[in-house]
Amino acid sequence: MNIDSSPIAAIATAPGRGGIGVVRASGKNLKPLISALFGDAGLKPRHATYIPFTQADGGVLDQGIAIWFKGPNSYTGEDVLELQGHGGPIVLQMLLARVLEAGAEMGVRLAEPGEFTRRAYLNDKLDLAQAEAVADLIDASTEAAAKSASQSLSGAFSKTVNTLVGNVTNLRMLVEATLDFPEEEIDFLEKSDARGQLKGIVDALEQVFKQAAQGALLREGLNVVLVGQPNVGKSSLLNALAGNDVAIVTPIAGTTRDKVTETIQIEGIPLNIIDTAGIRAPEEATDVVERIGIERTWNEVGKADVILHLLDADHGPSRSDESITAAFPEGVPVLRIWNKIDLSGHKPAVDVMDDATHIYLSAHEHIGIDLLRKELLRIAGWQQTGESLYLARERHLIALKNAGAHLARAGEHAAQNDQSLDLFAEELRLAQVQLSSITGAFSSDDLLGVIFSRFCIGK
Repeated sequence: MNIDSSPIAAIATAPGRGGIGVVRASGKNLKPLISALFGDAGLKPRHATYIPFTQADGGVLDQGIAIWFKGPNSYTGEDVLELQGHGGPIVLQMLLARVLEAGAEMGVRLAEPGEFTRRAYLNDKLDLAQAEAVADLIDASTEAAAKSASQSLSGAFSKTVNTLVGNVTNLRMLVEATLDFPEEEIDFLEKSDARGQLKGIVDALEQVFKQAAQGALLREGLNVVLVGQPNVGKSSLLNALAGNDVAIVTPIAGTTRDKVTETIQIEGIPLNIIDTAGIRAPEEATDVVERIGIERTWNEVGKADVILHLLDADHGPSRSDESITAAFPEGVPVLRIWNKIDLSGHKPAVDVMDDATHIYLSAHEHIGIDLLRKELLRIAGWQQTGESLYLARERHLIALKNAGAHLARAGEHAAQNDQSLDLFAEELRLAQVQLSSITGAFSSDDLLGVIFSRFCIGK
């Protein structure tokens, strides 16, 4: 794979104002750039130097700290120059422009999104799972997600996957040795307990998948859509779950005309709670704005991971409620939320029935809200564990699933003794490829392009 080592530069800190802002450059040899920026003052590798940042005409742009990380002992594996100045957006733009101007003759250009981390991966400073963890740590929306991303960034996920790859490789070598030396009296598979080894690999893979799936929940979270007729308490439930008054609540039916979204955390899992306009029959919704709101409600329902169908426990279900239920998409979990039990006299409870799980609560009085939280965790598949979690992505889960399928087929061929050894070896090879794709030991340029294009420019 070709590594583009032409010098690049970008603002590395987040947009907006701050105490400190950083402009970063990376390239195979940044000595000419350093000379153009600082003249005879020079910089010592890995030393923080307090120095003026000047224009080409000598005018001072800012004063700050310059650090030169000489490759390969740097984030990207190349020479890296960091200019740490004041964090105003204008001064940072001017400082970046000055770096690009000073490095014009040596071809310094503006970095693409994720290009610094891509170079770190291509120069073997990070594997692919660690590189993705950089973006996940930046984007983490909960403390638990940040901790799991740090775990992956430290290499824990990669180490576990590499152990699996090594075990599959060793078993594959035994199978291929038996194929290559059929005349030998030694039965490599019998001697090494190949079937026992395969079972151990499968068991380990299942454990890794469970940890990765839990970590994926921390990263992705769930979209939870509140649906129901006007004035059944959807906005009150949103406020109860959020712990503050996010949505306007009045006795007037139809107060909510457009969606209101609030992200909350339950045991570290981010949940996007989406309050929607109340649904009425078309002949009842005569207001144009209300009809648009109802249309948007159904758009949100189509994107939901979980639907909370609110009903009035005091008045019971109506034909309109039945019509709403009939229109829900198949395959999406639905919880029937019987609200207003403070008026109906019901006790807070969870009732699992054939049609759905029914939860009795009062959003207004905050009664039964914890029951709903627990049920949302159950639907999400969350299992509390003392084990470290990896902030896995969808592609990691797919690779682990595919590897498991190949290992299962390998087990079927192994049961046929010598008749299918070549197929046994091939399934092991395919499992090895799937697992290796997680860390990037096996990857395509297209995959890399997709992954790194989602980074911010300065990383």
